[in-house]
Amino acid sequence: MSHDHYDASFIRNILGSVKTIALVGASPKPERPSHGVMGFLLRKGYHVIPVNPGLAGKQIHGQTVYATLADIPEPIDMIDVFRAPEYLGEVVDAALALNPLPKVIWGQLGVRDDRAAERAQAAGIDMVMDRCPAIEYPRVMT
Repeated sequence: MSHDHYDASFIRNILGSVKTIALVGASPKPERPSHGVMGFLLRKGYHVIPVNPGLAGKQIHGQTVYATLADIPEPIDMIDVFRAPEYLGEVVDAALALNPLPKVIWGQLGVRDDRAAERAQAAGIDMVMDRCPAIEYPRVMT
């Protein structure tokens, strides 16, 4: 799969089917993009679980923060990654260790690692990279 362009129906299917989203790199700071996107997703009805090892046990947007993906006590449909691109491979590795596997790993704007994407896709996980669900949602869901 090419990650240079995504068909609107592919994005629509993802955003229309996922319910539980783990947001890796969540921040409590309102000026940070992850904070705004988390609020947007919550307002759209998604169950968003923030992941940030330095804030574990605290709350962001009223949601308990977990240190790692493995610490989340429920299945995850999608992982939204707010980390530098060089860390996407580590997030994919952590996702591949989950049972059940997430349906989607979504790398935010500027987050792309084609090798990591190949590993995820080989395991049956859809990948979206260098996109923001808060930008794509109004484009494909309205």
